[in-house]
Amino acid sequence: MADSSSPLPPLCERISHKSYLLRAVDLTILGLLFSLLFYRILHVNQNDTVWVVAFLCESCFSFVWLLITCIKWSPADYKTYPDRLDERVHDLPSVDMFVTTADPVREPPIIVVNTVLSLLAVNYPANKLACYVSDDGCSPLTYFSLKEASKFAKIWVPFCKKYNVNVRAPFMYFLNPPAATEGSEFGKDWEMTKREYEKLSQKIEDATGSSHCLDAEVDFEAFLNTKPNDHSTIVKVVWENKGSEGDEKEVPHVVYISREKRPNYFHHYKAGAMNFLVRVSGLMTNAPYMLNVDCDMYANEADVVRQAMCIFLQKSMNSNHCAFVQYPQDFYDSNVGELTVLQLYLGRGIAGIQGPLYGGSGCFHTRRVMYGLSLEDLEDDGSLSSIATRKYLAEESLAREFGKSKEMVKSVVDALQRKSYLHNTLKDSLEAAQEVGHCHYEYQTSWGNTIGWLYDSTTEDVNTSIGIHSRGWTSSYILPDPPAFLGCMPQGGPEAMVQQRRWATGLLEVLFNKQSPLIGMFRRKIRFRQRLAYLYVFSWGLRSIPELFYCLLPAYCVLHNSALFPKGVYLGIIVTLVGMHCLYTLWEFMSLGFSVQSWYVSQSFGRIKTTCSWLFSILDIILKLLGISKTVFIVTKKTMPETKSGSGSEKSQGEDDCPNKDSGKFEFDGSLYFLPGTFIVLVNLAALAGCSVGLQRLSPRHGGGGSGLTEAWGCILVVILFLPFLKGMFVKGKYGIPLSTLSKAAFLAVLFVVFSVGN
Repeated sequence: MADSSSPLPPLCERISHKSYLLRAVDLTILGLLFSLLFYRILHVNQNDTVWVVAFLCESCFSFVWLLITCIKWSPADYKTYPDRLDERVHDLPSVDMFVTTADPVREPPIIVVNTVLSLLAVNYPANKLACYVSDDGCSPLTYFSLKEASKFAKIWVPFCKKYNVNVRAPFMYFLNPPAATEGSEFGKDWEMTKREYEKLSQKIEDATGSSHCLDAEVDFEAFLNTKPNDHSTIVKVVWENKGSEGDEKEVPHVVYISREKRPNYFHHYKAGAMNFLVRVSGLMTNAPYMLNVDCDMYANEADVVRQAMCIFLQKSMNSNHCAFVQYPQDFYDSNVGELTVLQLYLGRGIAGIQGPLYGGSGCFHTRRVMYGLSLEDLEDDGSLSSIATRKYLAEESLAREFGKSKEMVKSVVDALQRKSYLHNTLKDSLEAAQEVGHCHYEYQTSWGNTIGWLYDSTTEDVNTSIGIHSRGWTSSYILPDPPAFLGCMPQGGPEAMVQQRRWATGLLEVLFNKQSPLIGMFRRKIRFRQRLAYLYVFSWGLRSIPELFYCLLPAYCVLHNSALFPKGVYLGIIVTLVGMHCLYTLWEFMSLGFSVQSWYVSQSFGRIKTTCSWLFSILDIILKLLGISKTVFIVTKKTMPETKSGSGSEKSQGEDDCPNKDSGKFEFDGSLYFLPGTFIVLVNLAALAGCSVGLQRLSPRHGGGGSGLTEAWGCILVVILFLPFLKGMFVKGKYGIPLSTLSKAAFLAVLFVVFSVGN
């Protein structure tokens, strides 16, 4: 525990990033938006229905910008000093690390293995770490890969710690050879370690091609006659650490688990798997802190655990109030400028209020908080209050809340009272671990309701996050350099559209469930601006409707010869507003080292995902609310770059950030996701074609009336933003729009043109 009387410098400090200039820009844009709305109200009687539709859309945009301004008002994050940790903390706490996977095809085991190996090799005492891998696909291939990886870990972990390797995921570390070190001890160790990793990769590849060979091994009996959605609970100790503290050659615990699944039982997707991880880890190691990472998010910073502990163990910050520490997500295989900008500006903004939102991966949780504790249940020293002791530690109450397993109840009591967990071997807990994995174990308990990861949404992360903040807890945000975790983005358009739809649908589910920031205004302990932050995120899907209409309005006005934008002097409102927003967002990108092209790609994909993917989330949530269908969690496909043999010094930074040469291209398939975008482009092209025929309509007019040059420029701007669709019309293969989608969009475009001209 931390020595609070130590005169040494603090383990971390809160950094404020307030900028009065940025505040002024935000308020100016907000003022321009309100001025535009006021102008439309004054002239509503002089214009037709288009004016009203535009007013409603712009009202939505103004509300969104108001939320953004409130969120960004007081940005902050934390700077940690992990090198001071050993001086300040005499006994580092244990950490249970969770890795989740669900499909060995869409999430290849070699990716899972690299994530696990990176976690096992972090700079933290091995006897204080345990890595639990949850396989919701119940794949013998995943288990086999994990067993082989644990053998390689006995080489990899000591190698990383001996030479202080920066990147501790083998596939990324071996992408490029080091500088000439032939004949040196490091060179020999590097070559040997690389050969062993190649053997590991080959074994996994061979097993993937002929999985029947796994059936012959005795250790795989539990996988016989199993299906991904129909099997019993499997818990296997892959490797158990029995070494002493400070042994650099030791490897942390590795445990494989797969919860029971039955066809007619709803399993709550990732949230259900996470709750099983909490129960099994509570029975085996019961660490006070838990790290949750996706199977493709490897640890890119060796001190990542120490950095998080700096937050949790800093007494001067009243650290008992911090429920979780969130690292931003970053990626090694894509141009993710938009995500980086969002995390730096909006992420810091939310962190400056009550703390960042839980992002589903790269997050350290406090076990006691996940067990349902509220801030008011604790004394100033972090111990349970007398009221909370009677409330939580009554045996009947614990059995009702956490299930009927006596071993589980005992581990919960130890966790709530912050007692160290003593056990002989992990295998002593296997029988109890099997019990808490049954489908019926959570029946009539509080799991998924007030305990653990919360159910009723496919975005279990933010659903759980708002539940934690509603109990009065805060959270912390760390943006280290280099990034703490790196993952892979879905490649191409189809996978990205599926992921965006799942996110938008899950967020809307939370907006309409009991965790909604719109309810419990005075009953919950969540701060008002934090509510606004959640409201901004949860309403992503709803933004698709006004954006879709606004993309079509310029074309409609040109075809119908009606005015969309103010004329004369008042046109300056629109010009200034668009110009300021473009320059402002461009500055945000370029100040972080991104190019103008990255900014354009971000703006383009922002419109595409909103009008194409998020639009379907509204249909999903309507069908769910009507009880017609349930939302479905679709696993996105993960890929990994191949090891290269060239010199690392010859590789540019751009190539480093984006190993896949095709990652900047937009892919299409025959799904309905690409129908709205194709329709938008065709409609605006038709309007521009109409302009070229009837040039008299393009003359600027004052005092209302018909369309002018401004509406035509609006059509051009829309086409530019949807340029990937325009290119896709003239390309074949996976980068071209299928003929079926083109024909459907063309039919809808003809109907739109006929309606616009004839209305």
